[in-house]
Amino acid sequence: MFIYTFSMKSIASNTIKISIAAILAILCAQALKLDFAVSSGIVAILSVQPTKKETLRTALARFFAFAAALVISVTLFKTLGFTVPVFFLYLAIFILLCQWRNWISAMAMDSVLISHLLSFGKAGFTEIKNEVLLFVVGVGFGILVNIFLHKKTDYIEELKDKTDGLIKLALHRMALRVQNPDLPDYDGSCFRLLNQSLFIAKKQAEENFNNQFSKNDTFDTRYIDMREKQTEILYEMFKNAKSIRNVPATASLLADFLEKVSVEYHKDNDVKSLLEELSQIREKMRTVPLPMTRTEFEDRANLFLLMERLQDFLEIKRDFVEEN
Repeated sequence: MFIYTFSMKSIASNTIKISIAAILAILCAQALKLDFAVSSGIVAILSVQPTKKETLRTALARFFAFAAALVISVTLFKTLGFTVPVFFLYLAIFILLCQWRNWISAMAMDSVLISHLLSFGKAGFTEIKNEVLLFVVGVGFGILVNIFLHKKTDYIEELKDKTDGLIKLALHRMALRVQNPDLPDYDGSCFRLLNQSLFIAKKQAEENFNNQFSKNDTFDTRYIDMREKQTEILYEMFKNAKSIRNVPATASLLADFLEKVSVEYHKDNDVKSLLEELSQIREKMRTVPLPMTRTEFEDRANLFLLMERLQDFLEIKRDFVEEN
Protein backbone atom coordinates (compact mmCIF):
# COMPACT_ATOMS: atom_id res chain seq x y z
CA MET A 1 0.00 0.00 0.00
CA PHE A 2 2.82 2.40 0.91
CA ILE A 3 4.71 1.62 -2.30
CA TYR A 4 1.53 2.03 -4.37
CA THR A 5 0.83 5.43 -2.78
CA PHE A 6 4.42 6.52 -3.36
CA SER A 7 4.24 5.46 -7.04
CA MET A 8 0.96 7.30 -7.63
CA LYS A 9 2.31 10.50 -6.09
CA SER A 10 5.47 10.23 -8.17
CA ILE A 11 3.50 9.61 -11.38
CA ALA A 12 1.17 12.55 -10.69
CA SER A 13 4.11 14.85 -9.91
CA ASN A 14 5.99 13.87 -13.07
CA THR A 15 2.86 14.26 -15.22
CA ILE A 16 2.31 17.81 -14.00
CA LYS A 17 5.99 18.68 -14.30
CA ILE A 18 6.37 17.40 -17.88
CA SER A 19 3.06 18.87 -19.05
CA ILE A 20 3.93 22.33 -17.74
CA ALA A 21 7.34 22.23 -19.41
CA ALA A 22 5.85 21.21 -22.78
CA ILE A 23 3.01 23.76 -22.74
CA LEU A 24 5.26 26.66 -21.77
CA ALA A 25 7.83 25.71 -24.41
CA ILE A 26 5.19 25.59 -27.17
CA LEU A 27 3.63 28.91 -26.12
CA CYS A 28 7.04 30.57 -26.02
CA ALA A 29 8.00 29.18 -29.44
CA GLN A 30 4.72 30.45 -30.88
CA ALA A 31 5.31 33.88 -29.34
CA LEU A 32 8.70 33.95 -31.05
CA LYS A 33 6.91 33.01 -34.31
CA LEU A 34 9.09 29.93 -34.79
CA ASP A 35 8.23 27.32 -37.39
CA PHE A 36 7.37 23.86 -36.02
CA ALA A 37 6.67 25.38 -32.57
CA VAL A 38 5.17 22.13 -31.29
CA SER A 39 8.58 20.50 -31.65
CA SER A 40 9.82 22.74 -28.86
CA GLY A 41 7.29 21.09 -26.55
CA ILE A 42 8.57 17.67 -27.57
CA VAL A 43 12.11 18.79 -26.78
CA ALA A 44 10.92 19.98 -23.36
CA ILE A 45 9.25 16.62 -22.66
CA LEU A 46 12.44 14.76 -23.52
CA SER A 47 14.54 17.19 -21.46
CA VAL A 48 12.75 16.76 -18.12
CA GLN A 49 14.50 14.21 -15.92
CA PRO A 50 13.56 12.93 -12.43
CA THR A 51 15.91 15.39 -10.68
CA LYS A 52 17.46 18.79 -11.32
CA LYS A 53 20.99 17.42 -11.49
CA GLU A 54 20.02 14.80 -14.04
CA THR A 55 18.16 17.40 -16.11
CA LEU A 56 21.21 19.67 -16.27
CA ARG A 57 23.58 16.81 -17.02
CA THR A 58 21.34 15.53 -19.82
CA ALA A 59 20.82 19.03 -21.24
CA LEU A 60 24.58 19.59 -21.49
CA ALA A 61 25.10 16.30 -23.33
CA ARG A 62 22.25 17.09 -25.72
CA PHE A 63 23.68 20.53 -26.44
CA PHE A 64 26.92 19.00 -27.70
CA ALA A 65 24.96 16.38 -29.63
CA PHE A 66 22.74 19.05 -31.24
CA ALA A 67 25.77 21.13 -32.25
CA ALA A 68 27.28 18.04 -33.87
CA ALA A 69 23.97 17.25 -35.60
CA LEU A 70 23.82 20.76 -37.08
CA VAL A 71 27.38 20.59 -38.40
CA ILE A 72 26.87 17.14 -39.95
CA SER A 73 23.45 17.89 -41.48
CA VAL A 74 24.27 21.36 -42.85
CA THR A 75 27.49 20.05 -44.41
CA LEU A 76 25.72 17.10 -46.06
CA PHE A 77 22.64 19.04 -47.20
CA LYS A 78 24.66 21.87 -48.75
CA THR A 79 27.07 19.45 -50.39
CA LEU A 80 24.71 16.71 -51.61
CA GLY A 81 21.33 18.42 -51.62
CA PHE A 82 18.17 18.50 -49.51
CA THR A 83 16.90 15.00 -50.26
CA VAL A 84 15.65 12.07 -48.22
CA PRO A 85 18.66 9.84 -49.10
CA VAL A 86 20.97 12.58 -47.77
CA PHE A 87 18.91 12.71 -44.60
CA PHE A 88 19.38 8.92 -44.32
CA LEU A 89 23.13 9.44 -44.63
CA TYR A 90 22.98 12.09 -41.90
CA LEU A 91 21.10 9.64 -39.65
CA ALA A 92 23.71 6.92 -40.15
CA ILE A 93 26.61 9.25 -39.30
CA PHE A 94 24.84 10.95 -36.38
CA ILE A 95 23.60 7.72 -34.80
CA LEU A 96 27.10 6.27 -35.04
CA LEU A 97 28.51 9.37 -33.34
CA CYS A 98 25.84 9.30 -30.61
CA GLN A 99 26.61 5.70 -29.77
CA TRP A 100 30.31 6.45 -29.63
CA ARG A 101 29.82 9.51 -27.38
CA ASN A 102 26.99 7.91 -25.37
CA TRP A 103 24.46 10.54 -26.51
CA ILE A 104 21.77 7.91 -27.01
CA SER A 105 18.97 10.06 -25.60
CA ALA A 106 19.77 12.85 -28.06
CA MET A 107 19.41 10.82 -31.25
CA ALA A 108 15.64 11.11 -31.73
CA MET A 109 15.21 14.64 -30.38
CA ASP A 110 17.99 16.20 -32.45
CA SER A 111 17.03 14.30 -35.59
CA VAL A 112 13.46 15.65 -35.38
CA LEU A 113 14.86 19.18 -35.37
CA ILE A 114 17.25 18.41 -38.23
CA SER A 115 14.35 17.01 -40.28
CA HIS A 116 12.95 20.55 -40.35
CA LEU A 117 15.89 21.62 -42.52
CA LEU A 118 14.85 18.96 -45.01
CA SER A 119 11.33 20.40 -44.97
CA PHE A 120 12.64 23.94 -45.46
CA GLY A 121 14.80 22.80 -48.36
CA LYS A 122 17.54 25.16 -47.27
CA ALA A 123 19.86 25.76 -44.32
CA GLY A 124 20.49 29.48 -44.16
CA PHE A 125 20.86 31.67 -41.09
CA THR A 126 17.08 31.96 -40.59
CA GLU A 127 16.47 28.22 -40.75
CA ILE A 128 19.37 27.36 -38.45
CA LYS A 129 18.29 30.08 -36.01
CA ASN A 130 14.78 28.58 -35.96
CA GLU A 131 16.10 25.15 -34.96
CA VAL A 132 18.53 26.54 -32.40
CA LEU A 133 15.73 28.53 -30.74
CA LEU A 134 13.43 25.50 -30.73
CA PHE A 135 16.16 23.57 -28.98
CA VAL A 136 17.01 26.35 -26.49
CA VAL A 137 13.36 27.03 -25.63
CA GLY A 138 12.53 23.33 -25.19
CA VAL A 139 15.56 22.45 -23.11
CA GLY A 140 15.32 25.74 -21.22
CA PHE A 141 11.80 25.12 -20.02
CA GLY A 142 12.68 21.55 -19.11
CA ILE A 143 15.42 22.90 -16.85
CA LEU A 144 13.33 25.78 -15.45
CA VAL A 145 10.45 23.54 -14.43
CA ASN A 146 12.80 21.36 -12.40
CA ILE A 147 14.64 24.32 -10.88
CA PHE A 148 11.47 25.90 -9.53
CA LEU A 149 9.95 22.69 -8.23
CA HIS A 150 11.36 22.72 -4.70
CA LYS A 151 12.23 19.59 -2.83
CA LYS A 152 9.25 17.90 -1.19
CA THR A 153 9.97 18.90 2.40
CA ASP A 154 6.41 18.29 3.60
CA TYR A 155 6.29 14.83 2.05
CA ILE A 156 9.63 13.68 3.48
CA GLU A 157 8.56 14.89 6.93
CA GLU A 158 5.34 12.89 6.55
CA LEU A 159 7.35 9.80 5.60
CA LYS A 160 9.76 10.28 8.51
CA ASP A 161 6.86 10.64 10.95
CA LYS A 162 5.21 7.52 9.53
CA THR A 163 8.44 5.55 9.97
CA ASP A 164 8.91 6.82 13.52
CA GLY A 165 5.32 5.90 14.32
CA LEU A 166 5.90 2.31 13.20
CA ILE A 167 9.04 2.08 15.34
CA LYS A 168 7.10 3.41 18.34
CA LEU A 169 4.44 0.77 17.75
CA ALA A 170 7.11 -1.97 17.64
CA LEU A 171 8.55 -0.74 20.95
CA HIS A 172 5.10 -0.58 22.54
CA ARG A 173 4.26 -4.12 21.43
CA MET A 174 7.64 -5.29 22.71
CA ALA A 175 6.90 -3.82 26.14
CA LEU A 176 3.65 -5.80 26.21
CA ARG A 177 5.31 -9.02 25.00
CA VAL A 178 8.00 -8.93 27.70
CA GLN A 179 5.28 -9.23 30.35
CA ASN A 180 2.90 -11.42 28.35
CA PRO A 181 4.39 -14.44 26.52
CA ASP A 182 0.90 -15.16 25.14
CA LEU A 183 0.53 -11.78 23.44
CA PRO A 184 -1.41 -12.45 20.19
CA ASP A 185 -0.05 -11.77 16.70
CA TYR A 186 3.48 -11.11 17.90
CA ASP A 187 4.95 -12.43 14.65
CA GLY A 188 7.14 -9.59 13.36
CA SER A 189 4.72 -8.59 10.58
CA CYS A 190 5.10 -4.94 11.62
CA PHE A 191 8.67 -5.02 10.29
CA ARG A 192 7.37 -5.57 6.77
CA LEU A 193 5.48 -2.28 6.96
CA LEU A 194 8.42 -0.58 8.65
CA ASN A 195 10.88 -1.67 5.97
CA GLN A 196 8.50 -0.52 3.24
CA SER A 197 8.19 2.87 4.93
CA LEU A 198 11.98 3.16 5.22
CA PHE A 199 12.39 2.24 1.56
CA ILE A 200 9.97 4.95 0.41
CA ALA A 201 11.44 7.56 2.75
CA LYS A 202 14.96 6.76 1.54
CA LYS A 203 13.92 7.13 -2.11
CA GLN A 204 12.31 10.49 -1.39
CA ALA A 205 15.31 11.70 0.61
CA GLU A 206 17.62 10.78 -2.30
CA GLU A 207 15.34 12.56 -4.77
CA ASN A 208 15.30 15.69 -2.58
CA PHE A 209 19.10 15.57 -2.35
CA ASN A 210 19.43 15.37 -6.13
CA ASN A 211 17.07 18.32 -6.53
CA GLN A 212 19.55 20.71 -4.93
CA PHE A 213 22.11 22.90 -6.65
CA SER A 214 23.66 25.34 -4.20
CA LYS A 215 24.07 23.18 -1.11
CA ASN A 216 24.34 19.53 -0.22
CA ASP A 217 21.80 19.08 2.56
CA THR A 218 22.21 15.43 3.54
CA PHE A 219 20.24 15.56 6.80
CA ASP A 220 17.19 13.63 5.56
CA THR A 221 19.32 10.91 3.94
CA ARG A 222 21.41 10.49 7.08
CA TYR A 223 18.30 10.54 9.26
CA ILE A 224 16.76 7.65 7.31
CA ASP A 225 20.08 5.77 7.43
CA MET A 226 20.05 6.21 11.21
CA ARG A 227 16.51 4.82 11.43
CA GLU A 228 17.55 1.87 9.22
CA LYS A 229 20.35 0.99 11.65
CA GLN A 230 17.94 1.27 14.57
CA THR A 231 15.44 -0.98 12.79
CA GLU A 232 18.08 -3.68 12.34
CA ILE A 233 18.72 -3.65 16.08
CA LEU A 234 14.99 -3.42 16.80
CA TYR A 235 14.49 -6.67 14.90
CA GLU A 236 17.13 -8.38 17.05
CA MET A 237 15.31 -7.05 20.13
CA PHE A 238 12.07 -8.50 18.75
CA LYS A 239 13.68 -11.94 18.47
CA ASN A 240 14.90 -11.70 22.07
CA ALA A 241 11.45 -10.71 23.31
CA LYS A 242 9.80 -13.49 21.31
CA SER A 243 12.16 -16.06 22.84
CA ILE A 244 11.00 -15.28 26.39
CA ARG A 245 8.73 -18.15 27.52
CA ASN A 246 7.83 -16.95 31.01
CA VAL A 247 7.85 -13.60 32.78
CA PRO A 248 11.20 -13.09 34.56
CA ALA A 249 11.30 -11.22 37.86
CA THR A 250 13.08 -8.32 36.15
CA ALA A 251 10.62 -8.09 33.24
CA SER A 252 8.53 -5.24 34.64
CA LEU A 253 11.55 -2.95 34.95
CA LEU A 254 12.46 -3.28 31.30
CA ALA A 255 8.86 -3.38 30.08
CA ASP A 256 8.09 -0.04 31.75
CA PHE A 257 11.23 1.44 30.25
CA LEU A 258 10.42 0.15 26.77
CA GLU A 259 7.01 1.79 27.03
CA LYS A 260 8.67 5.04 28.09
CA VAL A 261 11.03 4.88 25.10
CA SER A 262 8.08 4.34 22.76
CA VAL A 263 6.26 7.37 24.21
CA GLU A 264 9.32 9.65 24.07
CA TYR A 265 10.51 8.36 20.68
CA HIS A 266 10.85 11.54 18.61
CA LYS A 267 13.27 12.92 16.06
CA ASP A 268 14.32 15.78 18.39
CA ASN A 269 15.00 13.61 21.46
CA ASP A 270 18.74 13.31 22.17
CA VAL A 271 17.94 10.23 24.39
CA LYS A 272 20.64 11.14 26.94
CA SER A 273 18.20 10.97 29.85
CA LEU A 274 16.92 7.62 28.55
CA LEU A 275 20.43 6.21 28.46
CA GLU A 276 21.02 7.36 32.05
CA GLU A 277 17.80 5.69 33.16
CA LEU A 278 18.75 2.50 31.34
CA SER A 279 22.03 2.48 33.23
CA GLN A 280 20.11 2.73 36.51
CA ILE A 281 17.88 -0.18 35.48
CA ARG A 282 20.97 -2.27 34.80
CA GLU A 283 22.21 -1.57 38.33
CA LYS A 284 18.86 -2.56 39.83
CA MET A 285 18.89 -5.84 37.90
CA ARG A 286 22.23 -6.74 39.46
CA THR A 287 20.60 -6.78 42.89
CA VAL A 288 17.97 -9.33 41.85
CA PRO A 289 18.68 -12.91 43.09
CA LEU A 290 20.13 -15.31 40.54
CA PRO A 291 17.70 -17.54 38.60
CA MET A 292 16.79 -20.89 40.12
CA THR A 293 15.83 -22.83 36.99
CA ARG A 294 17.21 -23.27 33.49
CA THR A 295 14.09 -21.73 31.93
CA GLU A 296 14.32 -18.66 34.15
CA PHE A 297 18.03 -18.38 33.32
CA GLU A 298 17.31 -18.44 29.57
CA ASP A 299 14.47 -15.94 29.88
CA ARG A 300 16.60 -13.54 31.91
CA ALA A 301 19.46 -14.02 29.41
CA ASN A 302 17.13 -12.99 26.57
CA LEU A 303 15.93 -10.05 28.65
CA PHE A 304 19.54 -9.02 29.27
CA LEU A 305 20.38 -9.26 25.56
CA LEU A 306 17.29 -7.20 24.76
CA MET A 307 18.48 -4.56 27.21
CA GLU A 308 21.98 -4.50 25.73
CA ARG A 309 20.59 -4.08 22.23
CA LEU A 310 18.21 -1.40 23.48
CA GLN A 311 21.28 0.51 24.62
CA ASP A 312 22.78 0.16 21.13
CA PHE A 313 19.44 1.33 19.72
CA LEU A 314 19.51 4.50 21.85
CA GLU A 315 23.23 5.17 21.31
CA ILE A 316 22.71 5.28 17.54
CA LYS A 317 20.25 8.13 18.04
CA ARG A 318 22.48 9.90 20.57
CA ASP A 319 25.47 9.78 18.19
CA PHE A 320 23.32 11.08 15.32
CA VAL A 321 22.12 14.06 17.37
CA GLU A 322 25.67 14.88 18.51
CA GLU A 323 26.93 14.79 14.92
CA ASN A 324 24.25 17.26 13.86
